[in-house]
Amino acid sequence: MNFTRWSARFPGTQRRAAARTEHAAAQAKRGEGAVPAARGGRADPGAERSTPADGHPADSTVSGTGTGAGTGTGPATGTAPAQRTGALTAVPSLDELSVREVLGRLPALVALVHGPEHRVAYVNDAYTAGFGARTPGAPAHESLPELGELGLLPLLDQVQRSGKPRTAKNRTAPGGGSSYTVTCTPIEFPKTGGTAPEAEAHHAGVLIHLADVTDHAEAVERLRASERRQREAAVTLQRSLLPQELEQPDDLRIAATYQPGGTEAAVGGDWYDVITLGAGRTALVIGDVMGRGVRAAAVMGQLRTAVRAYARLDLPPHEVLQLLDGLAAEIDASQIATCVYAVHDPNEGLLAYASAGHLPILVRDEHGTVRRAADPTGPPLGTGGWLHTSGTIALGPGSTAVLYTDGLVERRGEDIDEGVAALERALAGAQGTPSVICDRLMRALGVDADHDDDVAVMVLQQPARSGADAELFHNAALELLGGIEAAPRARAFAQGVLASWRFPVELCDLGVLAASELVANSLQHGTPPMRLRLRRTDRRLIIEVTDGDDHLPRRRRAEPADETGRGISIVATIASSWGSRRTPGGGKAVWCEFALPDK
Repeated sequence: MNFTRWSARFPGTQRRAAARTEHAAAQAKRGEGAVPAARGGRADPGAERSTPADGHPADSTVSGTGTGAGTGTGPATGTAPAQRTGALTAVPSLDELSVREVLGRLPALVALVHGPEHRVAYVNDAYTAGFGARTPGAPAHESLPELGELGLLPLLDQVQRSGKPRTAKNRTAPGGGSSYTVTCTPIEFPKTGGTAPEAEAHHAGVLIHLADVTDHAEAVERLRASERRQREAAVTLQRSLLPQELEQPDDLRIAATYQPGGTEAAVGGDWYDVITLGAGRTALVIGDVMGRGVRAAAVMGQLRTAVRAYARLDLPPHEVLQLLDGLAAEIDASQIATCVYAVHDPNEGLLAYASAGHLPILVRDEHGTVRRAADPTGPPLGTGGWLHTSGTIALGPGSTAVLYTDGLVERRGEDIDEGVAALERALAGAQGTPSVICDRLMRALGVDADHDDDVAVMVLQQPARSGADAELFHNAALELLGGIEAAPRARAFAQGVLASWRFPVELCDLGVLAASELVANSLQHGTPPMRLRLRRTDRRLIIEVTDGDDHLPRRRRAEPADETGRGISIVATIASSWGSRRTPGGGKAVWCEFALPDK
């Protein structure tokens, strides 16, 4: 065995090695006796040479101090070496140390076992101090029970069979004791006694070296505990920033789920949201901040809050993403995010959307066919310099749409398109309510508690209504050509429709008044084409007027002498809510809602 590296760590070894080097240099200098004393430098006043009676130079173990060999101009007659402080002691070479001495001085715990039963041949002092005295010649499972507690006995068998060293890291003794990193090294030594052939035979053994790494293991555990606390804080922040309860529109059924990454993964910034826009329209959002931990969750919270604020402006999807793009760069230029913002309009049966680097929306129609929402897809939020655009995909009765983050479909070593294709196949066979479909998609894609990434999934369904349920949902529309007869026609149309829907008289009167004011506002400030639309759901009555002018009305205080300017104020007073938005064709829509009385 090579003990050179170990012996370098013995107490005093480095000091004695340095002394031997200086001693050799002094002897070499003493051999240069022909050098004049003047070249040796000025002697220290208190220096003395030690020369024995025979006139030969003194040995290297000379005491005293000195830097010169003598004085005068002639050759030096005494060639004693330069004298140093202290006495140099003889240091034995490594060859003079026995294996027992080397192993006995090691601070680590060392044991030597031999034979198929791993009988104890030797334990050093450190081992005895750690585990107590051991009986030589006894099997390891009896004399060294701590090896069994550390699970090392099978390792000894492996080392003896293979003849290769093995290392077991951070083995902790039962009861929360010390931790050790154990190295088992195969060795061979000759048998003793017997005939000559037997004496030449070799005996297989294992040298067991246990290094105490308790401090290191405790530091690692403290680090892991700190990481767990940070992860728990990030998960708590993440969940608190997500919607605690999803808004449920009249025309959609929606469910969403969030699954943080496993215990070894840092929490990301996945989020989702549902925002009712009024007039039966609903905004759906899902996104993923490129980052981990509390910082990613904080950025996610700011983006989610901004999305809800921008959604209240009732802007087209691409304009919302344009605003978010600038905000993301201001929040943190080093972090980017992907996002999909979509708006469902039950009157059109469409899902308008815009994507900033996010994965495509999947839609399964009532016949089971799954389609991907096609382009446009722009770069992630925070990159800047890009004009986002909107697209549409049909979402009719009986359809189901899925919005998700990359943690659901991305796998190491696989193309992400393969994951999206697997999700398509899972969606094609998933039936049930949105919450049931969420669970089935997560299971089908292999997402569990040990998943290595965050996952957010949102499922929405446009129910196919029939029977009594269908009677609660109606639509009626009237094209207005303009002129003085438009307002009376609108009032008569609203009166007849609301009466046919069997609303209470008070609600019919309020609905007719609101329709009249909205039509009058459009006639005065808008341009053709104009349309009056009435829609009822199981929870509300919606009245909407569209025209070709994109100037949005605002509520203002009319002076007593003003003949106009009170229509929007009247609508805002009598209705539950009202609003306006620009339409894709370049015009605008002004709407109001009335909550239906509970049955």
